[in-house]
Amino acid sequence: MELHLYDSWERRVRLFESIVPGKVGLYCCGPTVYDYAHIGNLRTYIFEDLLRRTLQFNGYQVQHVINITDVGHLVSDADHGEDKMEKGSRRTGKSAWDIAAFYSAAFMADFQALNLLQPETWCRATAYLPQQIAFITTLEQKGYTYRTADGIYFDTGKQSDYGYMARLDRNALQAGVRVALGDKRSATDFALWKFSPPDVRRQMEWDSPWGRGFPGWHIECSAMSAAHLGSWFDIHCGGEDHIAVHHSNEIAQTQACHGTRLANFWMHGYFLQTGSEKMSKSGGEFLRLQTLQDRGIDPLAYRYLCLSAHYRSQLEFSWDGLQAAAVGLQRLRDAYHRWPQGGHADDTWLLRFRSEVNNDLNFPRALALMWELVRSDTDTATCRATLRAMDEVLGLDLDNWRPAIVEVPDGVAQLAMQRQAARVARQWQEADRLRELIRASGFLVEDTAAGPALKPVPEGVVHDS
Repeated sequence: MELHLYDSWERRVRLFESIVPGKVGLYCCGPTVYDYAHIGNLRTYIFEDLLRRTLQFNGYQVQHVINITDVGHLVSDADHGEDKMEKGSRRTGKSAWDIAAFYSAAFMADFQALNLLQPETWCRATAYLPQQIAFITTLEQKGYTYRTADGIYFDTGKQSDYGYMARLDRNALQAGVRVALGDKRSATDFALWKFSPPDVRRQMEWDSPWGRGFPGWHIECSAMSAAHLGSWFDIHCGGEDHIAVHHSNEIAQTQACHGTRLANFWMHGYFLQTGSEKMSKSGGEFLRLQTLQDRGIDPLAYRYLCLSAHYRSQLEFSWDGLQAAAVGLQRLRDAYHRWPQGGHADDTWLLRFRSEVNNDLNFPRALALMWELVRSDTDTATCRATLRAMDEVLGLDLDNWRPAIVEVPDGVAQLAMQRQAARVARQWQEADRLRELIRASGFLVEDTAAGPALKPVPEGVVHDS
């Protein structure tokens, strides 16, 4: 079955065919480790994990690379302000190197908690300075750079199609600039190498052919992706905010250096919204995965929530929505572990599932299909085996979840037995009354073929949906 994916370069869904048959090179822009990742950041990594799992579901061997930005990312995401690592160091009183190590470890913990597949390669910007310097040297030799008082810049005026992926109107950008360009020739030109201020000793700085300093943010991804995947690979991913600046600049410098746009497909995950605003760190307040865990919410409930919205649509976050996702995940887990093992996956269901995920990662439809399976009259052993195969893509880790051992008070157990007797006698009002008494005692009752099953009311649930 064919796989179709949306390509931001062409702005359309198109047939995916790997450059090397059977193999896929996948590069994903990773975190800037000056602070914790927020759950909006993590939504992008969930999307990229679902993409990787879908590629593997289609039989591809995926070489997955994620970078760690531990230097060079300026506060403005362009060329103004302070390096985010230095700023994080000032905020915490730790060294920039310690900051990078601390927040990298925090990100890895979130990565694991969300059941994201580890990439084949993690690459840190600070470990690839020779490759970045060599890249800039090639650009300089080809006439694409110029020097200013504060660094070496890429001259976007040398490329007539600069910003094509973002469909940038360069003339309008130039006319609308409200900040001083300094020595920059154009508003769209960007730093390849920044000089350390002469009167300031930076924590992260290196010697280069142009003077002591540090790399610009954009050069690291072009250099590191080419080092691991070559200068023409299959898919480059990131957040939607990367399209206009970071990825447009990656493409520009790679076209100048190697004559390619770096990746055959450019794919972008959309924002998590809180009210009318995207979630960001700039306001100082943001939700971490740990915040959810502190409220007793399983991180995989957030993954489930992300499955409910297409990666190219903005997802509105609410605590009610997250709680509904937690309840849905719990019901799915309960059903899965109630069913017997030993069955075989049903090819018809899996074919339908593949048709959804292969349609530009339509996971909301795939999730709906999964529930159609759960509620169907398909043999339960077959249901379990089929759901297990689906979960290789969904990534909800159903196999490794175990029901908690719940101690049910004798009085609650007695109420459940009385309710079951009322149901057998078709005394529905009495059964409903007993059900509410059980709930008031902190338990939900579920009717199964083996009899009533009791479980605690999930934290924060107000009503049974």
